[in-house]
Amino acid sequence: MKKLLSVVMSALMLHAFSLAPVASERPKEKAEKTLLARQVKAGVAELGTGASARVRVVLYDKTKYDGYVTEIADDHFVVADARTRATAPIAYSEVKGIRGNNLSKGAKIGIGVAVAAAVAVAIAVAAGRNNNNFSNNSPCTGTSSVTSPCPPGCVCIQ
Repeated sequence: MKKLLSVVMSALMLHAFSLAPVASERPKEKAEKTLLARQVKAGVAELGTGASARVRVVLYDKTKYDGYVTEIADDHFVVADARTRATAPIAYSEVKGIRGNNLSKGAKIGIGVAVAAAVAVAIAVAAGRNNNNFSNNSPCTGTSSVTSPCPPGCVCIQ
């Protein structure tokens, strides 16, 4: 009796564990699509609307849109085709992938910092060249003893 019970329990456990991945794929896929839809919604909201909000959208049915966002709603957004200006409402849940052509806030800050650093380096180089030119044409050249009075702004060693 114990052997029979143990064989039946083993068979049930094996059966339950073998069906677990199949049963959990459906909710997992649905959860992934829901998460992607939320991310798409947040991304579209960050891009905003207008001609500067350029996007490339790929749907699960392999339809592709290339244009700009004209309208944002709770359950969908509208893309106007870049060439024809035809509009298409797109549900967030239908989007497989989306790419915006706008720069992120971090990229804009990075570009600003790089430009500021380049300007600072250019100013420093220009100031260094001016100082070198001044010292070469200065009446304060040489460190030997000076018999005449020291020119103003110079430090003469006597």
